[in-house]
Amino acid sequence: MPSLAEALARAELLYDRVELETAIADMGRAVDAALDGERAVFLTVMHGALVFAGQLALAIRTDLEFDYVHATRYRGATDGGELHWLREPWVAMENRTVLLVDDILDEGHTLAAIREDCLRRGARRVLIATLCRKRHDRRIAGMDADFNGVELPDRYVFGYGMDYHEQGRNLPAIYALLE
Repeated sequence: MPSLAEALARAELLYDRVELETAIADMGRAVDAALDGERAVFLTVMHGALVFAGQLALAIRTDLEFDYVHATRYRGATDGGELHWLREPWVAMENRTVLLVDDILDEGHTLAAIREDCLRRGARRVLIATLCRKRHDRRIAGMDADFNGVELPDRYVFGYGMDYHEQGRNLPAIYALLE
């Protein structure tokens, strides 16, 4: 497996920390406007959204109730399958707004499955906030983020919560491997 240093040597800086913090602050204001004072469930998708979620939570002025989920469709494979819960949400969602927070919207299968699970648990509405969204046409029908920070090229990206073979999640910027 290539090292993180090797990956950085063949990567392009897409967004630095200042750009990302500015985008997150803007998102916080937009979430406040959408919630209009309603106390929502702030549901973080682990592990990738950890860095982003903490910053977004601090940018939102509306009171929130926190929970997290850890779900995967991959289980060691490269093709996604059925959603497997490593940790289900515990907070009651019935008749509430859920703010589902994830690092990236790529094709959207996992986010769609978690959104559907929240609705099955009785959520009145599920709003989705992602730090970044890849530009491509492979997204599943009807899947998009209500709030998104930045747009990314359709390349392998890492940093700011996203990993390069479980490395580099704590990089203070987003990088893309050169094609």
